[in-house]
Amino acid sequence: QVQLVESGGGLVQAGGSLRLACAASGRTFRNYGMSWFRQAPGKEREFVAAISWSGGATTHYADSVKGRFTISRDNAKNTVYLQMNSLKSEDTAVYYCAADYLSLTTNPAYWGQGTQVTVSS
Repeated sequence: QVQLVESGGGLVQAGGSLRLACAASGRTFRNYGMSWFRQAPGKEREFVAAISWSGGATTHYADSVKGRFTISRDNAKNTVYLQMNSLKSEDTAVYYCAADYLSLTTNPAYWGQGTQVTVSS
């Protein structure tokens, strides 16, 4: 029902910034709660940020990224963003975009392929 493609990952120095984008297919993007997760080598997947459906009035952040990362959505472009500032080495991971219809959940129904973020120190 929805396909997700992440972009914007890459190599960045500690203290730098990256903006990830997740482009979604279909005409009902505004009806999906969107979230970002990440998984570092040898570690479990962890929640990063989420934004509610429609106007995106509600956002949630993991304590580890609060104050540094900002999630936003542009329904006209069918895209959700993750602005990452003040990056740290521990932010290195594969970042995944996820979606669930009219819901925010720890186990979303739809996932992107992931994009690698590497922070060098």
